Amino acid sequence: MRTVAGPTDHVVVVGAGLSGLACALHLLGAGRRVTVVERDDGPGGRAGRVRLGGYEIDTGPTVLTMPHLADEAFAAVGDSLDRHVELTALHPAYRACFADGSSLDVHTDGEAMEAEVRRFAGPAEAAGYRELRDWLERLYRAQMRRFIDTNFDSPFQLLHPDLARLAALGGFGRLDRRIGRFLADPRLRRVFSFQALYAGVAPARALAAYAVIAYMDTVAGVWFPKGGMHALPRGMANAAAQTGAEFRWSAEATMLERSGDRVRAVRLASGESIRCDAVVLTCELPAAHRLLGRAPKRPVRLRHSPSSVVLHAGTDRTWPGLAHHTLSFGAAWERTFDQLTRTGELMSDPSLLITRPTTHDPGLAPPGRHLHYVLAPCPNTDVGPSGAEWRDLGPRYRDCLVAELERRGLDGFADSVQEELLVTPLDWTAQGHAAGSPFSVSHTFAQTGPFRPRNLVRGLENVVLAGCGTTPGVGVPTVLISGKLAAGRVTGGRTGIRHVHTRPARRGTRAVAPTAEGAHDPS
Repeated sequence: MRTVAGPTDHVVVVGAGLSGLACALHLLGAGRRVTVVERDDGPGGRAGRVRLGGYEIDTGPTVLTMPHLADEAFAAVGDSLDRHVELTALHPAYRACFADGSSLDVHTDGEAMEAEVRRFAGPAEAAGYRELRDWLERLYRAQMRRFIDTNFDSPFQLLHPDLARLAALGGFGRLDRRIGRFLADPRLRRVFSFQALYAGVAPARALAAYAVIAYMDTVAGVWFPKGGMHALPRGMANAAAQTGAEFRWSAEATMLERSGDRVRAVRLASGESIRCDAVVLTCELPAAHRLLGRAPKRPVRLRHSPSSVVLHAGTDRTWPGLAHHTLSFGAAWERTFDQLTRTGELMSDPSLLITRPTTHDPGLAPPGRHLHYVLAPCPNTDVGPSGAEWRDLGPRYRDCLVAELERRGLDGFADSVQEELLVTPLDWTAQGHAAGSPFSVSHTFAQTGPFRPRNLVRGLENVVLAGCGTTPGVGVPTVLISGKLAAGRVTGGRTGIRHVHTRPARRGTRAVAPTAEGAHDPS
């Protein structure tokens, strides 16, 4: 594995999102001095927090899977996830509601899910589910260590017996066809293939290997941190500060000061320069390229995932049919993906993710109130409406979404809203996301694994990238891995106390620890 050349005693990490915090913890565990600079006034990045009229709103991801990856970062400094964050396992992980009025609770326990599938679609589909679950588990084992949790220096690293195992499992076929080998019911097939949208590819075009995301959602389990998703980066920042990391909040990196092929210092907007031996850039790829002074040359322009419109609504009521996470599918399917990824149209029959975090933490809203997060995928600004067009389009589309929610059984939703925050591709663009998409570079074959933007920077021997735009990709689990892989590039793979046994946090464990001196606690 290629690593940073020369001294690496002091590392500056640009960005205090999940990847940057994971990187910082692994670097600290390997004995490095770490300074984290963050343009915002606290940790989180995409997983940020907004306060609105007594509501505590997570601005980024709402679904937490694979918490042992976060625990691994804490373990690197001899700490643990469950000392900082109280997690609750969600049962069901999701509730799927369909246009025909049927609904299915998605359980991660195999026996519970088999019984639910039998109730929903009969014994043949239940048997197919058991076979599918076994296939997902084998697919995950074939991919995780060799193709996801690894630093690629060359495509030739793919030439390994695990590649043959992945091929034998059908990983290079099409996702929807492979899922269809196990399940005939089109509703069930959606439950195990909609995750391809996270990768920015329609199920009909996605590699079956991307079913590993369905494994994370439907087999490994879905969790909720008390205090919302923002509790995770806050706890990671606390642990890093307690271990000696220096955090510089409201400090935007504007330049990398170089000497030859090494960066010697990171200059801030204030004019201050922080000298360093190595730099890890976890900001958005366009921002990283601006700091580097160039973007790497690629034979084909990068393609980005679809974007999203998110309506955060604080309400005076809720609806008993909603679970913590509810997938509300429209009748359309193939056409929906075509609109999102090819024609650039808004979904004519939308599929929505509705999250109600106050299901498990009423303290995120004022007494007697509820918080709802409605995510509607939409085309990115490369193929759909421009960011500027969303200035007028956003409020109109918001009204369409609210009307659609009421048609789907959330009667009185419009009148229940007390506070709201609407986020559109215009806002994502303003935050620096390329193509107005918070889901970054899509996972086409040409942008996956060794073909994804590398985390080492050609021509600079002490700069590393981390985050969803680089290896291994988009999503909370993968950006945590990204931070660990970036730290490994600095330390030569020695990224912490590797003998510590890591595990998912237990239900009912202790909440976020008190803020350490030097850490920022936005609460």
